[in-house]
Amino acid sequence: MSEQKKTSIDEAYDTLYHEAESASSGKKSKPESAMDEILNGMDGARSARKKEGNELLRFFCGLLLFGAGMFMIFQNLTVTSTWGYGGSIFRLGGINIPNGTIMIPLLIGIALLFLCDRKLWGWLFIAVGIVIILAAVLMSVSIQWHTSSAWNFIIMFGMAFAGGAMMIRELFRS
Repeated sequence: MSEQKKTSIDEAYDTLYHEAESASSGKKSKPESAMDEILNGMDGARSARKKEGNELLRFFCGLLLFGAGMFMIFQNLTVTSTWGYGGSIFRLGGINIPNGTIMIPLLIGIALLFLCDRKLWGWLFIAVGIVIILAAVLMSVSIQWHTSSAWNFIIMFGMAFAGGAMMIRELFRS
């Protein structure tokens, strides 16, 4: 054999040997490693979307649990009002103030809106009147809890607190 053919065969043998060695050791050629990076990037994006979807699912499951728990709690309450009974809600010293008198600031405010050029005092009286009316209504409300079993109590509050915790965990996850 000629010397040239022997060197070309040796070179071909060496390249085959190095390719086989790199394939067996797990090393990849540049095109193979580039393709793997692209594919891994796609998988990473898919897993990120899947993780994000799971967070949203956990949030809505928490919202559902919280809503069901609060619904059960509110179903166990009775709200009653003493508005209008007894003639008065407020006491000023030893004097009972009748319920109708709490409308006076609101009516004065409405009159001032139409009477004065400067409407500030009218709006101020209206705001104070609305606050007094709302306070009177809220002060006349009484909330009573129905008798329930310990199992129902644990289920109601357990669902509300578990759902609230799930929502808070997903909202404030870093």
